[in-house]
Amino acid sequence: MEARLNTSENPVTSKLAKYIISASKVVHDSALPAVTQELVALRVSQINGCAACVDMHTKDAAHAGETSVRLNLVAVWREATVFTEAERAALELAEQGTRIADAAGGVPDEVWANAAKHYDEAQLGALLSHIALMNTWNRLNVITQQPPMADYQPGQWG
Repeated sequence: MEARLNTSENPVTSKLAKYIISASKVVHDSALPAVTQELVALRVSQINGCAACVDMHTKDAAHAGETSVRLNLVAVWREATVFTEAERAALELAEQGTRIADAAGGVPDEVWANAAKHYDEAQLGALLSHIALMNTWNRLNVITQQPPMADYQPGQWG
């Protein structure tokens, strides 16, 4: 697959990417556990069908020590027993926030309340921001048909 647009050379999308990367650094440097960040990034990317992000976040998570068993089970996290209750709450919020158009009324109160049981205010802010940013990346990549980067190295994009 060849990308429809070279987003790294386009004057608008390359500038936008710099801002998104800067915003992503805020989340990366937050108290939200790094493993949760990667699981959420992977799940959001799976839902949105973003091959480039699935590839990247699978590699990043593995590099950070995540097991192949857990990575393989992210797509079926509800049935899997390898995730903590906090991770499950984050994955549920990520799914509901990504599929927001599928539910009248948006994200249910019980989904938010469950996440709030496991994460403090700052972590919830980071989780919410991460979900929004991943959806932004996914849409940019899916619309322009960005293929996975075979030579992507973990951490390459900050």
